[in-house]
Amino acid sequence: MSKPDVSQPDTKTSLFSWKQVDSGDVVAPHERLTWPRTVSIGLQHVVAMFGATFLVPVLTGFPPATTLLFSGIGTILFLLITRNRLPSYLGSSFAIIAPVTAATASDGQGSALGGLVMVGILLVIIGAVVHFAGIRWIEALMPPIITGTIVAVIGLNLAPTAKTNYEKDAITATVVLVLLIAVLILFKGLLGRLAIFVCVILGYLLALARGKVETDAIGAASWVGFPDFQTPTLHFSVLPLFIPVVLVLVVENIGHVKSINTMTGINYDKQIGRALGADGLATILAGSGGGSATTTYAENIGVMAATKIYSTAAYWVAGVAAVLLGLSPKVGAVIASIPPGVLGGVTTALYGLVGILGVNIWVTNRVDFSKPINQFTAAIPLVIGIADFTWKIGDLSFAGIALGAVAALVIYHVMKIVGGIRGTVVPDVATPVDATPAAANDGPTRGNDGPTRAN
Repeated sequence: MSKPDVSQPDTKTSLFSWKQVDSGDVVAPHERLTWPRTVSIGLQHVVAMFGATFLVPVLTGFPPATTLLFSGIGTILFLLITRNRLPSYLGSSFAIIAPVTAATASDGQGSALGGLVMVGILLVIIGAVVHFAGIRWIEALMPPIITGTIVAVIGLNLAPTAKTNYEKDAITATVVLVLLIAVLILFKGLLGRLAIFVCVILGYLLALARGKVETDAIGAASWVGFPDFQTPTLHFSVLPLFIPVVLVLVVENIGHVKSINTMTGINYDKQIGRALGADGLATILAGSGGGSATTTYAENIGVMAATKIYSTAAYWVAGVAAVLLGLSPKVGAVIASIPPGVLGGVTTALYGLVGILGVNIWVTNRVDFSKPINQFTAAIPLVIGIADFTWKIGDLSFAGIALGAVAALVIYHVMKIVGGIRGTVVPDVATPVDATPAAANDGPTRGNDGPTRAN
């Protein structure tokens, strides 16, 4: 495969300067095609991100239009902070679904937004540390056995939620699952990568024909207007729920940058700190206004892999388009009307896929499960997360995901340190975290050869 021009753009040029190229074979981040072609690629990115991005607010009860608005703003902010060099779309993170659902049930939606703001603040702090100190400390703290376990716990912990929606309309949910598998089997390229999006649309049409969709709100919504905004509230009791989300977002962002390095032949490692900080700021902004936490999107990596067009100009188009979609209450009303049966079918596959992607991190990094240190680092947290153990200390409540993440960190490092001193644990050679591009994102996507990761 031919590589793009790896020469870096002149830092003295304008932030919005791209070198126009005529060939569309391979286009580097600091290059662009003609504007009409760039716009068409940008709209492909919108379609790619849309299916997973709108599902998160629907599943968590956030206004979809608000999430889309902040998704677009976050993408634009990301491009500015990374100095227009790192192609990325910031969509909704599936890692937040479980903690947001739990926080909303206990202390209201404002408390969930407060948790997202905290996630963003911690991500900004980590980004600043990474910018000046590098990522080796993250590699040491979270080797693949830990990151894979946390990702798997987050996905499998959500299984009861999928079951609840599925049972509300089992016929529609089953059809949606069958359609999902059919699309994956029958189609290649962009359509295959958009399997979730396609089966949601088809499932929605089926539910509409069966009278399972409430359309009154759609008719009453205006075409243009501001979405619903909500302010966060601080409840210390729910904050522990969101700590594992920070760890997942760190791994996702590092994996995203490493994937771009591989595809473009350009080393963007020095941008990792900026990427983390940008994602953190976007999440703070979204949480402050009623949107979902953001993360870099594998769906859009799939578009770049298919088109070989890595131009950041296309992502500006996608960001602006998402903002415009967010300013249409009609679009938000349509998304919010997706019935439980459709969601039940989609999430049965989606949450399971997030769990399997944790396993994929182990496989990709050749984690040796003959070693007790790896066996117990995974085994105990998985049971804690799937069974959703809870532990209350005063006003603080630690649920399955938080307890599972802490257990993975504590078990691994205690066994490594104490066992190493005693000579009872064989030293574990950890593959760097930045070698795991299959981090958990927010919706299934397909690269060149099939599903790779979920947002």
